[in-house]
Amino acid sequence: MENEKKQKRPRRSFTGEYKASAVKMVIDEGKTVTAVARELELTPSALRLWVEQTRADRSQGKTGLTTEEREELKRLRKENRDLKMTQEILKKAAAFFAKDQT
Repeated sequence: MENEKKQKRPRRSFTGEYKASAVKMVIDEGKTVTAVARELELTPSALRLWVEQTRADRSQGKTGLTTEEREELKRLRKENRDLKMTQEILKKAAAFFAKDQT
């Protein structure tokens, strides 16, 4: 039995409404993250992230990136990756055609 691996719980997804109600229990009702996580059968780390994100949103970014800022950052990082890839392709094409001219 020692060699048996623990079965991982399948990844669950939660609606925004569910997350909001869990966060409300922590922020507005003053319960601890651990107590709410136990009550709702969540991992404390997941709930803690939801709480931190909500606090950042409520403070308009004073306590961290807002959801809107996180989405923009994600979009800009993707755009930056795409631009770097395009730049590399253009450099290689320019080098190829420069060789061809000589």
